[in-house]
Amino acid sequence: ARGWNYLIDIWGADHHGQVKSLQAGLEALGQPADQPEVLLGQLVKLVRGGEPVRLSKRAGDVITLADILDEVDADVARLTFLLQGIDSPQTFDLDVVTAQSAENPVYYVQYAHARIASIGRRAESEGIKRIPFLDVNLSPLSDAHELDLLRSLAELPAVLSEAAQLRAPHRVTTWVRDLAARFHAFYRACRVITDDVALTQARLALAEATRIGLKNGLDILGVKAPDAMHRSEREDEDDL
Repeated sequence: ARGWNYLIDIWGADHHGQVKSLQAGLEALGQPADQPEVLLGQLVKLVRGGEPVRLSKRAGDVITLADILDEVDADVARLTFLLQGIDSPQTFDLDVVTAQSAENPVYYVQYAHARIASIGRRAESEGIKRIPFLDVNLSPLSDAHELDLLRSLAELPAVLSEAAQLRAPHRVTTWVRDLAARFHAFYRACRVITDDVALTQARLALAEATRIGLKNGLDILGVKAPDAMHRSEREDEDDL
């Protein structure tokens, strides 16, 4: 009904023995054995207060995704689960994913986007007229942090292609985290709005390109890219 022509099914690793049975059944029905494509996901360990949360299906002690979403935002859950490939065991630390610090990968990435949006608002408030992207002279960008950002942005098309071909969305997550880290490092080392008009325009363009890259990556992952966020009072600026 939705026009899709390719099926991917995700099973728990404990059901790996049923894959061949499914394929044999499909072949017996005259259907392609590789449709649907079955991906096997490893188990997730839930941690709270530094201790693993004990679960037992037999005893009925089970925590569902709906239970987790009662405690954390859907964006947090989605991006955290996409930090690794599903074929790797994962640890979901409730204390980390609810912290407003660099330890929280979701907060870390979203704050980078919000920080860049804030820079744009500041430039506008100071009456700085932005030059169109294609007209910006990027030659003033020579600092190592600036070049790191440019290299990272250039990698996105290849990252997306590999992620799709290898069924590995965590490659996009890794790229987004790395881009956010490089931007935070750039922000600490390089003042964006300066007395040098050409340098300011180049750095504003670089920051905006980074914001667009972050937003595109987060959109693909189904995670919001906020334009404003509040930092915790105890958060150290150097942590970001």
